[in-house]
Amino acid sequence: MSITVENISRRFGGFTALDRVSLEARRGEFLALLGPSGSGKTTLLRTIAGLDFADEGRVSFEGQDMTGTPAAERRIGFVFQNYALFRHMTVAQNIAFGLTVRKRRDRPARAAIKAKVADLLELIQLPQLGDRFPAQLSGGQRQRVALARALAIEPRLLLLDEPFGALDAQVRKDLRGWLRRIHDETGLTTIFVTHDQEEALELADRIVVMRGGMIEQVGTPDEVQAAPATAFVSSFIGETNSLPVTRQDGRAVIGDGLATMADPARGQGAGVLHVRPHDVEQAAPGEEDAFPVRVLTRRSIGRSLRLTAEMDGVAEPLTFDLPGEAPMSVGDTILLRPIRYRIF
Repeated sequence: MSITVENISRRFGGFTALDRVSLEARRGEFLALLGPSGSGKTTLLRTIAGLDFADEGRVSFEGQDMTGTPAAERRIGFVFQNYALFRHMTVAQNIAFGLTVRKRRDRPARAAIKAKVADLLELIQLPQLGDRFPAQLSGGQRQRVALARALAIEPRLLLLDEPFGALDAQVRKDLRGWLRRIHDETGLTTIFVTHDQEEALELADRIVVMRGGMIEQVGTPDEVQAAPATAFVSSFIGETNSLPVTRQDGRAVIGDGLATMADPARGQGAGVLHVRPHDVEQAAPGEEDAFPVRVLTRRSIGRSLRLTAEMDGVAEPLTFDLPGEAPMSVGDTILLRPIRYRIF
């Protein structure tokens, strides 16, 4: 099912949580809403679910306006960060809940519900735990049960609000691959909220980067990493070094004349050059498009050498990754040439 959000705005008193947001989730897509706390991603998810309502704009499912439709009528599976399992119910009862509370005319027979629960327990790889209670499960197991409960109602759309936020790093990593497999098997359109860029990059077909209630960029994981649309996206997705520049006539001067780089966008005035730690190479004296830095620390990471360095006119230390055999010592001044960079 495709989802279209058109010019959605949501305000809480004087705070604007969403500011004229427009977005389309394609049928069968795994879409990640990524951004820092307060960026509006959970408000957007709840608006799509019908758990919150926008002050302006509309939400459509397959072209049908759902803006005023209650959550119970949208056939959405929603997985919360805190699982929201019923503690007095067994695992099987939790999974079956959405089916057992339906009106009598829409409720499946008991045998059909039991078979559905058994199938879902197999799907989440917990076939022997149907009689346990949530308190008897690990965090990762509870999260799987919450997902099974969302899938039991055969939703048209699956929404997940930071579902791994309460889990430790290793469990999160294990469940990420499992969740992507579930998505591929079910074919459901899935929208996933996270502030963890690694999760978004690993799981999503496309990533929506949000800040301050607005969308900064929508793109594939490769696009938001290699071609960030704004300085915020460049800084938020992966590591980056920021160097002040002055732009004029297709050239960008770093700092107080330390180096001059090509400026393909031919901007004018003050700007900032962003370069990833691994997107540099060591240069020899006299070579063009190279800037000097002083080595503060160096340490080996596998076959690479990670440097922290300082540069005149830049307040924060810089980080660079070079081949492990690169010759240098702490205190040396070396020249680095960006292989890839962007100027904002």
